Amino acid sequence: MYIENKSIDGGKAFDFGRTSKDYAKFRDIYPQEFYNSILKRNLCIKGQRVLDLGTGTGVIPRNMYRYGAEWTGIDISENQIEQAKILSGGMNIKYYAQAVEDINFPCDSFDVVTACQCFWYFDHERIMPELYNILKPDGSILILYMAWLPYEDKIAGASEKLVLKYNPEWNGAGETLHPVFIPECYREKFNLVYHEEYYLKVPFTRKSWNGRMKSCRGIGASLTESEISAWECEHIKLLSEIAPDNFEIQHYVAVAELKSVG
Repeated sequence: MYIENKSIDGGKAFDFGRTSKDYAKFRDIYPQEFYNSILKRNLCIKGQRVLDLGTGTGVIPRNMYRYGAEWTGIDISENQIEQAKILSGGMNIKYYAQAVEDINFPCDSFDVVTACQCFWYFDHERIMPELYNILKPDGSILILYMAWLPYEDKIAGASEKLVLKYNPEWNGAGETLHPVFIPECYREKFNLVYHEEYYLKVPFTRKSWNGRMKSCRGIGASLTESEISAWECEHIKLLSEIAPDNFEIQHYVAVAELKSVG
């Protein structure tokens, strides 16, 4: 399903469902340190029911499953959910293809709601009251984000520059370390009880980094097939010139926990 938002990429339509196969192969990249930052908050563990918003291919539920929580994942893209179900074989994870704005679970259904790499896509004025309703008293929203740092990593910077060559309106560029932005409406029902930002190096090969970049919103989710092909040929050539076979990309992680009030 294509999404259009005038505040994202100049209103250029995008659909992560178009990238689902590459997404499944190349976006499961979070190191253990990333998951440890969730566990140290005593979240997404045994005895808790967790709803993962914008679950994509189920990266967070699949990787946190071993810690015992009962997981449900939703995503607007049927293709993403299809891949999530395939990759979650043998795991008791419930997946639904639906927009976050359409959630309709009973009150007090979940202990935790997670949102990884997707929080800014939602209509917060609309979903905030519903998230409050479906969370149990004292429940938490955990917002997670990880991004490469183009000004601190030359390979990331060069790849990002090439994305902008093909998609100048893409506004996923130029990341610097900063806290997660929390819309003002959440103050009505939630308190920000914790946030953390830290640097993290993520290992890649030329192939896996090309796949990671190809599956980003600025390329695979929004360009035409011919544009994607041209970008990929140029990107593979670029990596052969500037990147070794194996390397690490400098990223940062931002985590924020909101806790329901009353």
